[in-house]
Amino acid sequence: MAIRLGTFNIENLMARFDFSGYRNQLHKDRVLHLFDVRSEEDYQRLESARVIASTDDTRQLSALAIADCTADILCLQEVDSMEALKAFEYGYLFRMVGSGYRHKYLVEGNDSRGIDVGVMMRDETHDGEKIEIVDIRSHAALTYGDLDLFTPALAANAKPDDRIFKRDCLELDLRIGGRPLAIYVAHLKSMSNGRDGIDGRSYTMPVREAETKAIRHIIETRFGKGETADKNFVVCGDMNDYQARVDVIGERRGGYHFEPSGALPSALDVFSHDGFAENVMLRRDPLDRWTLYHARGPEEQHLCQLDYIWLSPALARRNAGRAPEIIRNGQPFRTPFPPGQAVDRYPRVGWDRPKASDHCPIVMELEL
Repeated sequence: MAIRLGTFNIENLMARFDFSGYRNQLHKDRVLHLFDVRSEEDYQRLESARVIASTDDTRQLSALAIADCTADILCLQEVDSMEALKAFEYGYLFRMVGSGYRHKYLVEGNDSRGIDVGVMMRDETHDGEKIEIVDIRSHAALTYGDLDLFTPALAANAKPDDRIFKRDCLELDLRIGGRPLAIYVAHLKSMSNGRDGIDGRSYTMPVREAETKAIRHIIETRFGKGETADKNFVVCGDMNDYQARVDVIGERRGGYHFEPSGALPSALDVFSHDGFAENVMLRRDPLDRWTLYHARGPEEQHLCQLDYIWLSPALARRNAGRAPEIIRNGQPFRTPFPPGQAVDRYPRVGWDRPKASDHCPIVMELEL
């Protein structure tokens, strides 16, 4: 009995406009920087038109990527609200896959922009096994103090009573054909701009370390510390961190070459250092594990894995011959692909946008 489980950062599935760019230039879309907008009313009118014009193509591409996953259960990040998720599923995804994802779950989390994690599920697997939800729990209210996770490294930007998760850790207790499966969906702290000469990834790593420790604590509390190896659990989502990456050297006209680097310090070491969970993407070639292309000009560009399906040791053993699939057809044309990895892009994908998302969805077939 197998189930297809996927995860996808769908990138700002919004049901509202953000007009803060009129006063905050960092929030202003680059196309509006080209125009002399002299009043807030004009700005709101132009921004509304821009968002509406671009969103239709974007969401068609997002839906195509999801359809190609053919997942029975799909974990999502950067969803504005249940209303936004329902509107997307009905207006876009339904046209591609029909009435497959009847069940949707989302709990409002802690993100200041209002983007949440959510889950869409079918009634049953492709093999006809019933998918039942036993319970669903949000852990958004947990604080550093609750789990004794406050450290000196956090003191500059946080207090002990601050919430650990920048979004949430959504816990789903499922039964698939009568067999148990626990799924933990997360979207960890982003690698924002650094400070005091420290790069953004290093500066924000203590927050992600606390988040991964909290996820591990939640799982060990449920199953018993030292008793998790034989349980069926999965941690998936956008971890906003990596243990290895592929540096991209070169530029479009002259061509690129790709240099993998591994064994990088990461908040994800909390999961991997003692075999608590396995990053099954490591079963793919080192040049072929990436789910996101990051670039700030030709001097700073790399491919990396930010999106994960972490399997419990029991599930990893049971699925030893399998690896995740990565759906890259919705990536913009500016993304450089290592040799042999080129795919046919979806219709209307642009140089930078529209695109399905800045992230690639991943999916894996799991034998329970």
